[in-house]
Amino acid sequence: MSRAEPLPPPLTIWIVNPFDDIPGEGLPPLRYWSLARILAARGHDVTWWSATWSHRRKARRDVPLGIREDENFAVRLVAVRPYEKNVSLARIASHRDFGRTFERLASEGVASGQLERPDIILASLPPLEGPEAAARLAKRLDAVFVCDVIESWPETFERLLPGPKWLRGLVAPLFLGGMEKRRNAVLASADAISAAAEAYRTLAREKRAAAGAGADMPTHACYLGSYLQEYPEPPKLSPSQIDASLEAGPDALQPIKCVYSGSLEAGQDIDTLITAARLLGSAGTPAEIHVAGTGSLEARLRGAAEGLRGACRLVVHGLLERAEYVTLLATAEVGLVLVKPESLVALPYKACDYAAAGLALVNSLPGELERLVSDYHAGLTYAAGDAASLARAIAAFATNRRLLNDCRQGSRRLAEAAFDREKTYLAFAKWLEGCA
Repeated sequence: MSRAEPLPPPLTIWIVNPFDDIPGEGLPPLRYWSLARILAARGHDVTWWSATWSHRRKARRDVPLGIREDENFAVRLVAVRPYEKNVSLARIASHRDFGRTFERLASEGVASGQLERPDIILASLPPLEGPEAAARLAKRLDAVFVCDVIESWPETFERLLPGPKWLRGLVAPLFLGGMEKRRNAVLASADAISAAAEAYRTLAREKRAAAGAGADMPTHACYLGSYLQEYPEPPKLSPSQIDASLEAGPDALQPIKCVYSGSLEAGQDIDTLITAARLLGSAGTPAEIHVAGTGSLEARLRGAAEGLRGACRLVVHGLLERAEYVTLLATAEVGLVLVKPESLVALPYKACDYAAAGLALVNSLPGELERLVSDYHAGLTYAAGDAASLARAIAAFATNRRLLNDCRQGSRRLAEAAFDREKTYLAFAKWLEGCA
């Protein structure tokens, strides 16, 4: 009988992230909750520093009673001012509150003996203010500073500047140059860098080099991931079952069920989805496109759904509770990754959830996700902004159930290999222990 792997010596670890949902705000755990759980289970003293304002819900929050007993780690909330819009001066001010107050509370807590000096401080980037404060604290407290890069930031803001693309490229350094310089300084000061995608790890190395820092340092990539046990495996249709459905003819096929989940904002290809739905309807392609999420474009989607005619239906659910969301994905067949490439997102949460549910992917993102989808034969690519391209991809699955079955199996294999949080976050935790 093999012996259990010995646990490492216990460490005091601080996680600094104001964005993710904390315990009590709904399941499943996202990136930092997942990591905190695994680190605590491995015997470490974990404190997660978050904010009193929920980024997702745009509402005040409190720490539920009994977190230490239920989760075996602590959550400390830093008082910040509220904000309603993701791109606003109020949000910038709120992040400034977070950095300053976190640094003050942490310094006072360690000096008074109320808090143990941390061995490791892991801070997410963005925002800037959290890792900047974490870097200063780590230097004063003789701790290891790990910067966890979860976005290509602040470059993602360039698409929000007014004017044509060539003009945005010229004015972006004026508006974003200061933030980029601060970001590069944070990366240069880190003792180790983790990232939510290989693309972000590569970006971090390049920006460290631009700041004059050496490249010889520990790095690790861990995708946002999903919990595979939430979803049943996709049905494995036999060749005879597929042949029987094909022999029945296209009129006997049930409408293909597609789902888009996530924010309904400018960075998502929502207008293209609306036009594609109209094209599918007029072409007589039987399809249901379910949209789960909320944002400034929700009213436009609902109006389009009401006016849609033909064989394609558009169903707008709004923001779903987790159980409803899981049920929707578990009963769907195709997952739509409708992200504009200029958003610079490498691999969003929705792609991980779709793959875990065994949905054939229709993907707009070039680079890392496109390579994974191709390697695992997990779906099809369409050109962002091209409604005819999106309609063709959906129609291909609607009319070719053999292709649909193969891609659903490939999608689940992709999730098992790269997105299973039970495996990937354990590896993340072990790497973090090694940084100490």
